[in-house]
Amino acid sequence: MTRRTTTRRDALGALLALASAAAGGPLAGAGATLAGAGIRAGTTLAALGGAGAAPAAFAAPPPRVLRLGFQKGGLLLLSKTRGALDRKLQSLGWAVQWLEFPAGPQLLEGLNVGAIDFGVTGAPPPIFAQAAGVNFVYVGAEPGQPNSEAILVPRDSPVHGVADLKGKRVALQKGSSSHYLLIALLRKAGLRYEDITPVFLAPSDARAAFQSGAVDAWTVWDPYMGIAQRATQARVLADYTGIGAPWSFYEAQRQFADAHPEIVHAVIAQLAEDGAWSNAHVPASVATLAPLLGLDAETLTALQSRVHYGAVPMAPAIAASQQKIADLFFELKIIPRRVDVAAASW
Repeated sequence: MTRRTTTRRDALGALLALASAAAGGPLAGAGATLAGAGIRAGTTLAALGGAGAAPAAFAAPPPRVLRLGFQKGGLLLLSKTRGALDRKLQSLGWAVQWLEFPAGPQLLEGLNVGAIDFGVTGAPPPIFAQAAGVNFVYVGAEPGQPNSEAILVPRDSPVHGVADLKGKRVALQKGSSSHYLLIALLRKAGLRYEDITPVFLAPSDARAAFQSGAVDAWTVWDPYMGIAQRATQARVLADYTGIGAPWSFYEAQRQFADAHPEIVHAVIAQLAEDGAWSNAHVPASVATLAPLLGLDAETLTALQSRVHYGAVPMAPAIAASQQKIADLFFELKIIPRRVDVAAASW
């Protein structure tokens, strides 16, 4: 037996002895044996040049997992496809599990029941969630997009202004950004929310109702809006132009954000980078997203041209803007109690 083989055998025995001692086993003198073999504390079996497969006690720990909720379209889908966020978190010892939701209210319900740790929605969903007692925090925001959400009507509809919606049936996702857009546009036109009949439907069901004529109008966001325009030649009745588009928000479970602030900061920073890349490379963004969304390049280019990303951490001015929307929902008795946005800002 060669001296090198003897050294490897002694090293293996020393490491196993150390494991036994750490577990309260009867073996003693492991530290002295390690020193005698010329091995520093923390050395793994793989580093011994073929001493054998490492036992489970010495295997690298599995990565921790960030469960991230996203919706169809938007920056998170682009980031998922590019892989930059996965690589960023992998370097920090984390993996990402991506979970898709049809709209913001469903995503925040996922946050509420512990199915996800982090997600993104429009402005109203977190207000409804806060009113319902969901324990989450606002951790970041995206600037509003004035032309990426609108009230749609059929091409040949007699409705030509928001005031014409009086007495009409309007489809929307309850508690979504479209809910606020509809209310804001009705108020601007001198109508009350009670002057129309809201029909609460998820986007896929709302499109079917819109195309069949079961509703007179549909308030919705991209990419659903752009897809409907392309497929049905629907007309935009009104969007956020002239009333100011609200922020969209990144949310996290409060417990997760408090326990892993470095991960929250890393995600927001990476999304800011991905957004800046998309803003500067619209054709490349289109090429990346088109196969996933099932859209042709012309339609998706129109959608992307309506968006300018800019992820930022929460700030008092952003919270104050969101508070105005929350107060409006409470005033209209759409939510059961007043909420304090600043108290949920991280």
